[in-house]
Amino acid sequence: MHYKRLVLALFASVPLLAAAQSNVTIYGVADAAISLEDTGAPGAKSQTRINSGNQSSSRFGFRGTEDLGNGLKALFNIEGGYAIDSGIGDSALFGRRSVVGLQGDFGTVTIGREYSPIAAVGAATDILGQGFYGSNLSAFGTNRLTRRLSNSVNYKSTALSGFTGSAAYSAGEAANGLPSNNLKGVALEFANGPVYIGGGYQVVTRLAAGDDKEYVIGAGYKVGDLEFKGNYMVGDQTGPNNKFEQVNVGASMALGQGKAFVNLQQNKTANGAKGNAFTLAYSYTLSKRTNLYASYASLDNNNLGVFGFNTSSTNVTPPATAFGADPTALTVGVRHSF
Repeated sequence: MHYKRLVLALFASVPLLAAAQSNVTIYGVADAAISLEDTGAPGAKSQTRINSGNQSSSRFGFRGTEDLGNGLKALFNIEGGYAIDSGIGDSALFGRRSVVGLQGDFGTVTIGREYSPIAAVGAATDILGQGFYGSNLSAFGTNRLTRRLSNSVNYKSTALSGFTGSAAYSAGEAANGLPSNNLKGVALEFANGPVYIGGGYQVVTRLAAGDDKEYVIGAGYKVGDLEFKGNYMVGDQTGPNNKFEQVNVGASMALGQGKAFVNLQQNKTANGAKGNAFTLAYSYTLSKRTNLYASYASLDNNNLGVFGFNTSSTNVTPPATAFGADPTALTVGVRHSF
């Protein structure tokens, strides 16, 4: 009789065990390229380099979910970067993303190292996919805008009539209190069929004298084989003449198994420095996971500018004293995702 009761109890627990199923996915990208790069600085020569991540950062990661029942899920994602040309990993093992959280009808809450609200808008409105030289990733360089948040709590709503909202708080954990280095950010996005519109705003308490302000607005539209994207990105740091602005306008066109991209970019700061960049790129699909690519980018700085351009993992930037230098880069590469 006791054995019968035990068997019945085990069968009765099966639905409860099934309700807590979990899954884990291992994924990554391997991206390598040959680049001919020239910073344009006086006396400098062009260099042939073997780069990692000229279209997409080489990376590996683990992500998974667990069904907790009643529409609630637990989730995690840890992702690290590496250089495929040298095999060297990023300084932080999972510095690209490292979060754990819950997801349900209320939306998604994550804790850890996460992308900032304005980063989502910037990524959605870059025609180059934040790859290739000339992407809007250069706006996030040299502490102009904040792309990833350590020590953060993040929320993203479920979609409602195409609208999603997100908010984030990152604790600066400064040892002496002020300035706290805390960041607060919000974003609102609208996506409906071929239309995307988004905007985000962040405040960083970096200096006791005042807060840094960062914001991005952007849009995209797709019609047939053509797609258009553009954005306006601002990093307004405390202090005189510290405001940085970047504008991107780009288009892509599907051509059979390939896709062509063009992007125009302008960078400027409040002190009068200005640099205009042009990027032309092409990607050819070999399979669902593998493609070849090529790109050319050039940037014209005025006599106060020392702007450079970025791919997803590398950059070509003149030395800080090489005012007016005009960098160029020609790249061919292969990318495989797994």
